[in-house]
Amino acid sequence: MSTTNDGTRAVRAGLPAPEQYEPTLPGPVFAAHFHLSGEPVGPYTYGRDTNPTWTHLERAISELEAPGRQVETTVFASGMAAVSAVLLSRSRAGDVVVLPDDGYQALPLVREQLEAYGIHVRTAPTGGDAQLRALDGAKLLWLETPSNPGLDVCDVRRLVDAAHGAGALVAVDNTLATPLGQRPLELGADFSVASDTKAMTGHGDILLGHVTCGDPQLAAGVRRWRKVVGAIPGPMEAWLAHRSLATLQLRVDRQCATALALAEALAGRADVTGLRYPGLPDDPSHPVAVRQMRRFGSVVSFVLDGKETAERFLEALELVDDATSFGSVRSTAERRARWGGDAVPEGFIRFSVGAEDPEDLLADVMKALDRATAG
Repeated sequence: MSTTNDGTRAVRAGLPAPEQYEPTLPGPVFAAHFHLSGEPVGPYTYGRDTNPTWTHLERAISELEAPGRQVETTVFASGMAAVSAVLLSRSRAGDVVVLPDDGYQALPLVREQLEAYGIHVRTAPTGGDAQLRALDGAKLLWLETPSNPGLDVCDVRRLVDAAHGAGALVAVDNTLATPLGQRPLELGADFSVASDTKAMTGHGDILLGHVTCGDPQLAAGVRRWRKVVGAIPGPMEAWLAHRSLATLQLRVDRQCATALALAEALAGRADVTGLRYPGLPDDPSHPVAVRQMRRFGSVVSFVLDGKETAERFLEALELVDDATSFGSVRSTAERRARWGGDAVPEGFIRFSVGAEDPEDLLADVMKALDRATAG
């Protein structure tokens, strides 16, 4: 389906060939084992290795990640399982791995595990392509762009060229952008990784992750890691994820448009500082983002005047849930500093725009800000 557009591709991705009297998307296959006589040469042998429901979903994600190309996707039980599969399967004692120091909050936990295995970890910020300065002797470069929660953007092509020139592989955490916003493999990366818990499935009710590779050997290593550690998704979760992909373009287009409108509205308020959204023309990340992104995501970040103001704002919202995670059809927001670990002010808000009517959502946010900052 390389010649189709995003919406058509999302609706049709991964579906099996039509078969008379069979459903267009077969139901989930619940099986720990399969009929198996003689030599185990068939595609399905044991439930920890393969499952037909995973196969359909993996094909669908591959079609979204790299239309018209032969790539392989491996799905996992969570985004962190996917992240760990790349970092831990590609690193050995004595290797150097480069990570962002402003990435997803759980990434430092992986760093601790890497260092416990004798792997040397260097870190640098996402913004300004600062990780370039840490590449000497590295085996793997990990990018997260846009970064979570700061929404900085790095130049993927530039970093890929430098890393490959230095002999390093490159993985990109593409969770915030989704394949509709950015395609890391087309930008030269070796791995595209995402937490599909977020916008890919988009309803806040599934934990899932994936890794997509263009190199069959790299893909085999990731798949072997899943088999060894058993970080497999349940068939029901995989089926629900595939069903949810059909509305990906509809959801993402609404969310991105409303996110831009929200960012524009927030930009006009004196009680909001530190506003970040890569789609804003005056955002520091916009010049790079506009060259490599096709959509700018559903997340807007900004800072209010301290913890108490931020908490009043969150309490005053009526259409927005005070919850972690992002990418759901229901808008969520949180004071990110409550978790610790992120280098953000106490009043930092990560706001995930949902699929509500834009005028309703913006009115709710403006009213909540007025209440939070009154007096």
